[in-house]
Amino acid sequence: MTETTETTSGTGGISPEQQAVEQQLVETVIASFDAAKDERLKQLMQSLTKHLHAFIREVRLTEAEWNKGIEFLTAAGHITDDKRQEFILLSDVLGASMQIIAVNNEAVGDATEATVFGPFFTEDAPEIPIGGDIAGGAAGQPCWVEGTVKDTQGNPVPNARIEVWEADDDGFYDVQYTDGRVAGRAHLYSDENGKYSFWGLTPTPYPIPHDGPVGKMLEATGRSPVRASHLHFMVTAENLRTLVTHIFVEGDPQIEIGDSVFGVKDSLIKKFDQQPAGAPTPDGRDLGNQTWARTRFDIVLAPAEN
Repeated sequence: MTETTETTSGTGGISPEQQAVEQQLVETVIASFDAAKDERLKQLMQSLTKHLHAFIREVRLTEAEWNKGIEFLTAAGHITDDKRQEFILLSDVLGASMQIIAVNNEAVGDATEATVFGPFFTEDAPEIPIGGDIAGGAAGQPCWVEGTVKDTQGNPVPNARIEVWEADDDGFYDVQYTDGRVAGRAHLYSDENGKYSFWGLTPTPYPIPHDGPVGKMLEATGRSPVRASHLHFMVTAENLRTLVTHIFVEGDPQIEIGDSVFGVKDSLIKKFDQQPAGAPTPDGRDLGNQTWARTRFDIVLAPAEN
């Protein structure tokens, strides 16, 4: 055994001298944030520094690999605009979005579980009445969605704002088109008994945008970009915690294959009952010779955080 091998034994082949040089740099960078007046900012920057350097040292990152990483992030920035957020996609496919949700949405009683926000929410979705239609001409099978909004004590929550949005049957959200359409999204309010209902589209699987750097990363690592079928909800009400969630379609094979952003939770998988053409609709709507589906999603909101 050579002297060098003896010196580095048990430390992954890195000599104590080299380890000391690397550790000194970590400590110097961490100390550079000591004067930060905001204690939370100081904590975040020092912890980020520690974990970033630990990653670099653990994998012995090469300069070429670091440059590739910089190129990747630069490409993500270039493709991001007011309608596409590549960095949210990156956060989603790395599971970071779901981990943040887990950390920030602790379980409270039977409160509905949260899941990823996604990159396609918009602030200006049109308002519809209870029983209205969010489709706006988007392609897909009509689907009746109904339920209640309650708090964890079982009390109905009137006037809760319910934002809903989804992809069309071709797997695209309205903002992915270039013609300015608004379709597959709307907001409505629960009634005095906490009830709500609307017509939407039966969700179908679709890939997240994979023509950019995140898509190339998924391809290189042998991962599918496809999301399990889902319908987005964001529910807000006074003195209650805002809920961002989806519901998923029971029986969707993609649930077993794997959701590309790790958003599926068992409690959010709902049965979408298929109805034959001509079956009476809950509100008397005439769908002609179209088949349709119906589902129920009862929402429970947790108390607001202090």
